[in-house]
Amino acid sequence: MNRHWYLIYTKPRQEQVALVNLERQGYECYMPTIEVRRIRRRKLEIAREALFARYLFIRLDNSGTGLSWSPIRSTFGVSCLVKFGDTPLPVDDALIELLRNREAVQEASALFDPGDAVIITEGPFAGLEAIYHSEDAEQRANILLQILNRPVHIKMDVIQLRKK
Repeated sequence: MNRHWYLIYTKPRQEQVALVNLERQGYECYMPTIEVRRIRRRKLEIAREALFARYLFIRLDNSGTGLSWSPIRSTFGVSCLVKFGDTPLPVDDALIELLRNREAVQEASALFDPGDAVIITEGPFAGLEAIYHSEDAEQRANILLQILNRPVHIKMDVIQLRKK
């Protein structure tokens, strides 16, 4: 069997829809994901998102004995198979293995990086600009705020901040 990985281009924000529908048809697919921290409904949550927006990988048999490639075009969520000219080029298996290994050991990315300018959105300092310093174990942000021309360290909930 001569199976290789290829790249699928999906419709906007429909990577998961395409993945589910392709797998229902019996195709082997892989969508690398990344954990991200975000604020949703005033709560901090960790979510999984596609590492490459609008792309996922599909393993296809190019010998003619496996599943037909033709249903891919009409699968919900799929825009097209990525081609160079008229020919889809295979993706190296080593790249897929590297992505899977990195995905297995990765941690959720932080909302802010040290040194980021942030705006306080709630509380007595709402509307003021500060510098994000770090986050403690209780998910409270340590920020540096200029008060009366002096830098003051303040702790507050991460959900009370947004990037400038």
